[in-house]
Amino acid sequence: MNLSRYLLPMAALAMMTGYAAAQMPAPSAPAAKPAATAPAPTAPSGKKAMTSSPDRTAKSKACSDQADQKGLHGKARKKFRDACKKA
Repeated sequence: MNLSRYLLPMAALAMMTGYAAAQMPAPSAPAAKPAATAPAPTAPSGKKAMTSSPDRTAKSKACSDQADQKGLHGKARKKFRDACKKA
């Protein structure tokens, strides 16, 4: 008696879930991007303006070279590079 008390509601739930999944529409192809969109703001207010990608890459490379010269590894290297890139 106890088994049927739990088994029947579980079976009913499983059947409803299967039915709901069968009724979902198939995913359609992604929509084309709109032709004209408003430009995104370049720098959010209250935050430091971001530098361009080549500048960031050059600074990151220089900081990595300095860390290599100092022989830093692991957490010490990450801490040094973070401080170096902020300076």
